[in-house]
Amino acid sequence: MEFIASPRRVRVVFGGETIADSTRMRLLREPNHVPVYYFPVDDVRIDRLTPTDHHSHCPWKGHASYFTISAGGRTAENAAWTYAEPYPQVPYFKGHIAFYWKLMDKWLEEDEEVFVHARDPKKRVDTCLSHREVRVMLGGEEVARSTGSRFLFETGHQTRFYLPRADVRMEMLEPSPTRSSCPYKGDAVYFHARVGGTLHEDMAWSYPDPIAENPRIKDLICFFNERVDDILVEGQPVEKVKTKWSR
Repeated sequence: MEFIASPRRVRVVFGGETIADSTRMRLLREPNHVPVYYFPVDDVRIDRLTPTDHHSHCPWKGHASYFTISAGGRTAENAAWTYAEPYPQVPYFKGHIAFYWKLMDKWLEEDEEVFVHARDPKKRVDTCLSHREVRVMLGGEEVARSTGSRFLFETGHQTRFYLPRADVRMEMLEPSPTRSSCPYKGDAVYFHARVGGTLHEDMAWSYPDPIAENPRIKDLICFFNERVDDILVEGQPVEKVKTKWSR
């Protein structure tokens, strides 16, 4: 567990009001958890927070007490928490408040909106053009073949292969209503694949408008290695890794 200083200005907006605004916040990094911003109490609109009877316990940090947030005629119950008396080994939590990301209307790092959760400064997402042949097999058929794909390397995740649409049998793909967001890439749209009369749901995704840090994956198609029959690179099957997207 790390509780590191962040040089970024971060703001939290709810009900049309800025609830927190700080250049002194701390970023909590915990194994198997997304990063969480903790704001100094002095940088939070305490007049918009009302203590509640709700409490929780963390074996590493101590007992947390919660607040309901009221602003702009709206309320978010138990949407913020603090460790008033953290365990002696983590005294730095004292005097800080955190917010549930999804219960707030908007988060800003400097003057750019951030989605899903705080971005981890120790995480990298790199994309590289590769002329290695990538093939995608599904239902016994080849649905894509490319020698000009982008390999995406993301800390803590398996390699993903983003293929130009010209190298994908797009006639086999159908738009899906599924959507997702990634703080490091942007908002994704999904595709079903119809092979041999069988509909395979949510087999691929694409970023029509990725964030500025990852423009090279724009409109490319990426298939779930966890769901297709195989993804082959230079004829060799890519190892299938069990993930939350596996079926």
